Amino acid sequence: MHEELCPVVIRVEGIEEPIPLEEYVVGVVAAEMPATFHPEALEAQAIAARTYALRSTDSGKKSIAADVSAQVYATEADRKERWKKEFKRNEKKVRSAVEATAGEIVKYEDQLISAMFFSTSNGKTEAAKNFSGNDIPYLQSVESAGEEQVAPQVERQIEMSLADWNRAMGNQWNADHFRSLQLVRNPTGRVQKAVTTGYETSGREMRDLLGLASTDFDIAFDVTNEIVHVTTTGYGHGVGMSQYGAEAYAQKGWNAEKILQHYYTGTEIKKFNLDDSECLKTPSLANNSK
Repeated sequence: MHEELCPVVIRVEGIEEPIPLEEYVVGVVAAEMPATFHPEALEAQAIAARTYALRSTDSGKKSIAADVSAQVYATEADRKERWKKEFKRNEKKVRSAVEATAGEIVKYEDQLISAMFFSTSNGKTEAAKNFSGNDIPYLQSVESAGEEQVAPQVERQIEMSLADWNRAMGNQWNADHFRSLQLVRNPTGRVQKAVTTGYETSGREMRDLLGLASTDFDIAFDVTNEIVHVTTTGYGHGVGMSQYGAEAYAQKGWNAEKILQHYYTGTEIKKFNLDDSECLKTPSLANNSK
């Protein structure tokens, strides 16, 4: 009964009506993970998405973006458009995963975690400290095995002309810069910093400038044709739960809880409930679409 009296609504930027929490989670799981994934991977995603939403919105008090700057949300219309003939089947599967985990969240020392997730790892996840400089106890580097068996692509290659490279980097590189370039890697195999004559930047900054899939990259320069070849491994920032890793572990027989506790070190899965004082504040939000 407590749940009924006290619904949490999520206000998504660009969508007029507030969305009940569980309905919102359906839209995130649908947008963030292929519906073809194993039910346990979808359940892990549902719990992570619910946790992320509650923490980001302060349990519904603040609005949340509907894109990758937070977590992607797909409306029912978006889902129908994307899934077409598969809509009924996919919708049922995603809803089952959300309903099976209703109200479940990830906590560390009784606090909601920042449930970061990403697409594909390079075999290990990234530690938050390497990514943001902040050491977060539950966002450590862990093994993420078997992704190459389930992900359509782990390695990607791009090439660009030297002119395009210089435009992206905002300075003038020549063959000597590539010759003396050092990519300094951290223990997860990702580039922590890139150093060459008169130039130094973080792997994260270089990834952003060049629009790379991940910070695990290699760079080769073809002097004759003045073409830069970049090879990346993995997709995304690498912190928290790998979605293709979750699928690989689910296929090995892991359940959602085991997957989440693997990727979020030292955490536990709990049921979310608002205390009564919070409940009194919530209804006013339900009528407020601003």
